[in-house]
Amino acid sequence: MTGPGCGFEVSLQQLNDLLTDDSGFYSWPTKHFHEVYPRIYVGNAFVATNVMRLKRLGVTHILNAAEGNSFMHVNTNNEFYAGTGVIYHGIPASDTDHFDISVYFEEAADFIEKALAYKNGKVYVHCREGYSRSPTLVIAYLMLRQNMDVHTALAMVRQKREIGPNDGFLRQLCRLSQRLAAEGKLWNK
Repeated sequence: MTGPGCGFEVSLQQLNDLLTDDSGFYSWPTKHFHEVYPRIYVGNAFVATNVMRLKRLGVTHILNAAEGNSFMHVNTNNEFYAGTGVIYHGIPASDTDHFDISVYFEEAADFIEKALAYKNGKVYVHCREGYSRSPTLVIAYLMLRQNMDVHTALAMVRQKREIGPNDGFLRQLCRLSQRLAAEGKLWNK
């Protein structure tokens, strides 16, 4: 079961190394949103609640990775986007180490895949800050639907946006990577 790079703590350290600079510091996002993969945007609540801005960007789909009404969440729903033509999907994730976001990986990947299948579809994936929950779901999508391993997917998103998924989320992404590798579904293994 344990092959090369399968120890969680080792992988966790490697992933955190990809997220931080040479001094070991994480960076806060420099912009409200970034296109992290063709037609997939990761961003914050500020843009998610600005329908005019979304329209200008050409966003057709919204994936809220922080649906809910606590201070940690972004309280939007289908009604919020009613009449805008934007297709909405919400996932009630909390940004804590012990929250199991992996139960939403398939659901999120399906939604992103459907959005991209649209003619000129663009999906805006957000949480409150676009720092932990939303990039985690996009990384899972890249692994599940683009057959990337966790290091490749995380590095690709990090190249485009400053992100910092919590260690619990990183562990869950490592587990997904291991499962996909065991099933022979990653292209660079």
